[in-house]
Amino acid sequence: MITPSLPHFLVVGALLFSFGLLTVLTRRNAVGILMGVELILNAANVNFVAFNHYVATAIAGQVFAVFVIVLAAAEAAVALAIVLAIHRSYRSIDSRDVNLLRE
Repeated sequence: MITPSLPHFLVVGALLFSFGLLTVLTRRNAVGILMGVELILNAANVNFVAFNHYVATAIAGQVFAVFVIVLAAAEAAVALAIVLAIHRSYRSIDSRDVNLLRE
């Protein structure tokens, strides 16, 4: 039986980050973009907790992971409120349709 070590967790974190970045870059739907951002934040959490477990002796990595979870929850709430406001105005949540915010 293989016991997971630090490189295994780093590969999982890198895959999560890659999938999140790919999602952010390829999706046109605002909710899909938000899901990609959440994947990127979860990749950071995996790395924080893995480094905390295998390298550090304090619980700093777990504290950072909790802060990232709180940040992700706040980001999701604010971003979904913005998406709802955009949907009310433009009747679409396509990110290409909302370029009028720059003007």
